[in-house]
Amino acid sequence: MTTLELKSEKRTLLGKKVKSLRRDGILPAVVYGGKEGTTPIELNRKDFGKVLKVAGETTLVKLFVGEKVKNVLIHDIDRDAVTEEIRHVDFYEVNMDEKITTKVPLVFVGEAPAVSDLSGILVKAMQELEIRALPADLPHQIEVDISQLKTFNDNILVRDIKLPNNVETIEHEETSVAVVTPPRTEEELEALKGTVEEKVEEVAVETEEKVKERAEEKTEAAEK
Repeated sequence: MTTLELKSEKRTLLGKKVKSLRRDGILPAVVYGGKEGTTPIELNRKDFGKVLKVAGETTLVKLFVGEKVKNVLIHDIDRDAVTEEIRHVDFYEVNMDEKITTKVPLVFVGEAPAVSDLSGILVKAMQELEIRALPADLPHQIEVDISQLKTFNDNILVRDIKLPNNVETIEHEETSVAVVTPPRTEEELEALKGTVEEKVEEVAVETEEKVKERAEEKTEAAEK
């Protein structure tokens, strides 16, 4: 597994003062855990973006804080609600000798015959799997081969997933991961279409009522 590295420095600006850092392309962050406790840091925004694309939140990152090295996971990312720009990052320092529990994304690979041959609909009951492993053994993602879904009666369970070496899951082994359901009949599609149209009409009526209420409120306010 390729080791990802990221350089940072201890941060002295705190609170509202970090706005000046962001203007200069510097990303404020915090490292939790470890013997030193909480450590405020700052790092290059572009450098972090490159690491995030590869690491996600489940891959170990070697974080340089000045001359010190910390093994961390990207624990939480705060984004601007409008621009989606990253505003702050929380890292969690791990002990390389202690197993940790985390959730890893599932990636569905292959082709399900029940979809390609029977026009079924693939239903992904799980999008991520909770696992337990040493930090160095954490996978970036786990693949699920859907080629075994040949009929509508087939079901991929947690126990069917091939996990990497030294990785175990804490999910119940009989939990469903993916199935293929039969295609909808014309009658079901017509019924679904009617339900959607009814809901659209309800929303339209509700919207008209809201507009009328606001107009009345403005009129009352102007008269006072």
